[in-house]
Amino acid sequence: MLAVVYFFLFIHCGMIITFSLFPRKPAVVRCWLGACLGTVLMMWLPALFAFVWEFSYLAHAAAMVLLILLAAAAYFTRDRSAWAAWSERDVRLVKLLLFVALPLTIVGGYLQWTHNIRPMADGTLHVGQSTYGDLPLHMGIISSLRNAAFPPDYSILPGERLAYPFLADSLSTSFMLLGCSLRASILIPGIAMTALVFSGYCILADRMADSQKAAGLAALLFFLNGGFGFFYLLDMQGAALGTGGSNELQSVTGLWPRIQHVLEGWYQTPANHAEFGTYNLRWSNVIVDMMVPQRTTLGGWCEVIPCIYLLYDALRPETPWGMELKESGDGPMAVWHRREMDWRQGAVLGLWAGMLPMVNTHCFLALGLLSAGWMVYDLLTARHHLKNALLFWAAYGGIAVLAAAPQLFTWTFGQAVGNARFLRLHFNWVNNTGSGLRDGYLWFYLKNIGLPFLLILLSLLEKNEKRRFIAAGAFVIFLVAEFVQIQPNDYDNNKLFYIWYMLCAVLAADYGLELLRKLNGMRAKPVVAVLSCILFFSTGVLAVAREWKSDYELFSKDTVEAAAFVEENTDQHAMFLTDCDWHINFVSSLTGRNIVCGPDTWLYYHGYRTDERKNDIRRFYSDPETNLDVLEKYGVDYILVSNNERARYEIDDDALGRLFPVVYEGDYGGIVIYSARGL
Repeated sequence: MLAVVYFFLFIHCGMIITFSLFPRKPAVVRCWLGACLGTVLMMWLPALFAFVWEFSYLAHAAAMVLLILLAAAAYFTRDRSAWAAWSERDVRLVKLLLFVALPLTIVGGYLQWTHNIRPMADGTLHVGQSTYGDLPLHMGIISSLRNAAFPPDYSILPGERLAYPFLADSLSTSFMLLGCSLRASILIPGIAMTALVFSGYCILADRMADSQKAAGLAALLFFLNGGFGFFYLLDMQGAALGTGGSNELQSVTGLWPRIQHVLEGWYQTPANHAEFGTYNLRWSNVIVDMMVPQRTTLGGWCEVIPCIYLLYDALRPETPWGMELKESGDGPMAVWHRREMDWRQGAVLGLWAGMLPMVNTHCFLALGLLSAGWMVYDLLTARHHLKNALLFWAAYGGIAVLAAAPQLFTWTFGQAVGNARFLRLHFNWVNNTGSGLRDGYLWFYLKNIGLPFLLILLSLLEKNEKRRFIAAGAFVIFLVAEFVQIQPNDYDNNKLFYIWYMLCAVLAADYGLELLRKLNGMRAKPVVAVLSCILFFSTGVLAVAREWKSDYELFSKDTVEAAAFVEENTDQHAMFLTDCDWHINFVSSLTGRNIVCGPDTWLYYHGYRTDERKNDIRRFYSDPETNLDVLEKYGVDYILVSNNERARYEIDDDALGRLFPVVYEGDYGGIVIYSARGL
C-alpha cells in the first residue's frame, strides 16, 4: 500500500535524523524520537507545499524530496560521537515498554479499531460512545482537505478559514490521497500515534522517576486516571436514589446492577458522568475520552512528550557512567563544575516545539508555560553558568517562537483575538458556575483526581530538588488553567490540566512508592498496596471497560449508499444545502463536500456565529420559490432532503420537485438530492 510505504519513509528518515544528531542517547530513545519526528514531518511537509500546489500528489512528492534532503543534512552535520552501545538502560526500557506500554497499546488499538466507523454486515457504520460526538468533525476535515487550497476553509462553514488545529487530521488526508479508505486513513496513523504516546510517556517517566517501578506506576496513574467517583457506586447501595437523567448513577440498587448500569448507560461512568450538576465528575479518562476521540489531542501528545523529554534531558543531564556526582557553587541544579549544552538538541527542540501550534495549540501553550517555569528555576540556580543557561534559553525559545509565529498569526490569533469568548478570567475551571463553587475547592480536585492528587501535594513538602524542579514547571500550567478560560468551552482547559498531570503523576508515583517502602517489615504492607491500587484504578478501569463494550450506529445503510453516490458523482468542492443542527451529516463527514453551515456543537466553541446562515437555510427549505437568493448567496450546487431536514424544517417538497431535478433518491425514499445547478 503506497500510503503505508510513504509513512514508513518518513519514520525511517526521522530515525536517520535522531540517530545522526543524538548518538549518545539510548537506542530505544533514539528510535522513539525518530518515529515521533517522522510523524510530525509527515504532518507538516505536505502542508507547506500545499500553499503552492494545494494538498495534492505534487505537494506530497515535493515533501518527500525535502524529507530526504533534511535526512541527508542531518547525516552530514551529525554528531561524530559513536552510537551509544546497547546497555542496561535499553534493557530496562524494553521491559517497561513490554509490560506497560504494550498492554496499553493493545487496549488503545482495539478501541481505535471499534470506534472509528467500523463497517457492519448490514451496511451500517458503527462507533463507540466517545467517538459518537467528535468523530464526524474529524472525518469531515480529513475528507475535505483532499486537493484543498491552503490555507483551507472550514468545509462546514465555507468562507471562514479553518483555524482549528488540523495537522493531525491532514495526516489522515495524506493516507486517503495515497489510496487508503477513510476508515483506514483514520486507523493506521491513529494506532501508530497511540503506540507512540504510550511508549513515549513510559520513556519520559523512566527519565524523570526515581525507579523503573515508579515509571511504570506513573504511566498507569496517568492513563488509568479517574479519581474517587467509583464511591458513588458504593454509597447507599440499598436505595434507588434517582431516575433516568436525574441522579441516574444511583438509580438502581446493589453494587453489580450499578456496575452493569455504568457499562451499558450513556456516559454513566464515574470518571466523566453526563450529569455534571449532580456529581461534578469531570476528570475524564485520558484513553477513552481524549486519545481515542480527540485526534488533535492524540497528535499533540505524540509530539509534546518528545519535546518535554528533550527539554528535561537538556536541563538535567545524566551523570556519565563512572563519574561521581559533584557538588559546586552553582546551586542544586549543577552536577558538574561546568555546564555542557548540546546545541543540536536545543535547535531540534526549538524547531519541534515550533511545529506544535497547528498540531495542538493547547500542547504548544502547555509546553511554553512549562518552559517558562523551568527557565525561571534554571536561571535562579545557574549562577556561574548563567551565560550558558541564557544562551540555551534564547536559542530554544527564539527558534520555537520564530517557527510558531506564522501559524499563530495565520490561524490562531485571527480566531481568538477580539473574541470575548476566548481568553477570559475564570477561577477554578469547571467547578465554578459563575455564582459559586459546586464543590469545596480542594475536595473538587481530590474527588476527581483521587489519591494521586494528595500524593502530589504531600511530595512537595519534602526536600527533594528533582520533584520541586518538575513542579516548578508543571504548576505554572496548573495556575494558568485554573485562572484563565482559554476558549468558549471551559471544559477544554482539561487539555492543559492533563499536561500538568502528565508530569505530576511521576511525583505521585515516586512519593507513593517511597511511603510504601517505609512499611517494609509490616504485615499490613500488602493490604495497603492492594487498597491503594483499588483507590488508584477503579474509576479508570470502569471507564475503559465501558468504552470497550460500547457500540452505536453512526451512519445507516441508506446514508452510506447516498454518500457513495455523492463521492462518485459530484465535484470534490461542490456545495450542499443541508440541515445545520445535526452533527451526523453524511455529506460533510463521509465525502468532505462543503455544506452551507455545520452545527453549533462545534462552530460555537470554535468562536463562530452561525445565526444568519441558519436563518437562510430555514427560510429556503420552508419556501424555496421565494428564497432562491439563498442558493446564489452561498453558491449551492445540490440540495439535500433527508429525515433530518424533514424533522428540522417545514419542507415544501412539491416546490422543490417543481424547481429542481432529482439526481439521487434512496431505495427507501428517505434521502433525496436535488441539483441546483443552472438556476
